[in-house]
Amino acid sequence: MTSLDNLPIAVIGAGPVGLAAAAHLIRRGLPVKVYESAETVGANVRDWGHVRLFSPWEYNTDTAARSLLQAHGWQEPPGKAMPTGSDLYEAYLKPLSEVPEMAAVIETGAKVTAITRQGADKVLSRGRGTKPFVLAISNGNGAIRRDLARAVIDASGTWTAPNPLGAGGILAEGEAENAGRIAYGIPDVLGRDRAAYEGKTTLVVGAGHSAANVLLELARLAERDPRTSIIWATRGENLMRVYGGGRADQLPARGELGSRLKALVDSGRVSLVAGFSITRVRSVGDQVVVEGETAGRVRELGPVDRIVVATGQRPDLNLTRELRLDLDSWLESSKALGPLIDPNLHSCGSVPPHGHRELAHPEPGFYTVGIKSYGRAPTFLMLTGYEQVRSVVAAIAGDLTAADDVHLVLPETGVCLTNVPADGAPASSGCCGGPAPVEVDACCVADVEAKAEGQSGCGCGPAKAPEKVAEPAGCC
Repeated sequence: MTSLDNLPIAVIGAGPVGLAAAAHLIRRGLPVKVYESAETVGANVRDWGHVRLFSPWEYNTDTAARSLLQAHGWQEPPGKAMPTGSDLYEAYLKPLSEVPEMAAVIETGAKVTAITRQGADKVLSRGRGTKPFVLAISNGNGAIRRDLARAVIDASGTWTAPNPLGAGGILAEGEAENAGRIAYGIPDVLGRDRAAYEGKTTLVVGAGHSAANVLLELARLAERDPRTSIIWATRGENLMRVYGGGRADQLPARGELGSRLKALVDSGRVSLVAGFSITRVRSVGDQVVVEGETAGRVRELGPVDRIVVATGQRPDLNLTRELRLDLDSWLESSKALGPLIDPNLHSCGSVPPHGHRELAHPEPGFYTVGIKSYGRAPTFLMLTGYEQVRSVVAAIAGDLTAADDVHLVLPETGVCLTNVPADGAPASSGCCGGPAPVEVDACCVADVEAKAEGQSGCGCGPAKAPEKVAEPAGCC
């Protein structure tokens, strides 16, 4: 049995968060190996390189990564400017990967297909934490090699595992057969994919920022070619999250994104069908028709030339099947994060500070970070991932003081509603962040924060004041 001493910490994924994890490990003098399945770092970012982020540069670079770059003469982009995905790659991720300290530990074209413990499957308990991790690595040549690691930081993301068109979480009938007319994620409507959409009728499915970006680009395409028409279908009926808080959003570009989308719908340039759950896709000549349910009635949309599925992504759990993970039962996020990010409960865009303790699992030395730590929940910001890996790396290094000193202040959306019913009327406002974790004596996240500041009572609204108030029965 191999000793854990001197084995590297394995980082899966060379995106922004994975490279940040490597930078923090290098800063602390810990051995690290980064595995990237694509041929370049930042491959997923490059896939949506045409999209402009609604968060500025100051939210999109990591402190340890900046230090590495600056030591080699890197000039930081203006903090308030908002990069595209391509800007993020060219001006930050690519130069970071080329820093000698980083280049020496990154392997591209190396796909981690499975993780286990040396000589121990998921069932074995005795001495489990003393056994090295074993990573099965495929280089695309049909052979699988096995690398050992002391700890594993999974920053592989979710971009390559999109949710299907089918509303029930599985492929709609006919979805696979009509895959040639379906795109997932954010196609480059004004660039490389323009020919597939110009002068055509496109159905966009989804109610998040990805869908908003696609719809806005299609609208610009329609200005140039009036034959281009747009249908927007959403599973839910309440669109407050995607329309956003407008000027109340602490990221103005995010607020503007929603406001522009609402204006398109109000003007009739985008035809909205809300509350539509798709169950079937069928071909009609050179086009497709989708079938689904709206308020209990079967309905058809189309025929359309193209479908864009922008319904989010999900984590690949096959990778960690032989590890002992503690996941939220419906979000598939780290369990401790579930109540804090559940889109059924809140839309504030703020998440309480969290680090290695919330990201750890019953499998000692294994951490899920970045957007994968959120599972199926939306609205992840890179700033969150950077603070996550700073804390996790400190914990791996044995510096629990630094690991527990977590600071995370995220820009809120300006839409802060909990338990939003289907008709769009808020059931409760002001309590931002969902229920408190079960082990905490508090009614909601805001209450947790208020109590941490030495206050009492519910932390929402006027109860943030220092005076004593009665403890509420539920989330305020």
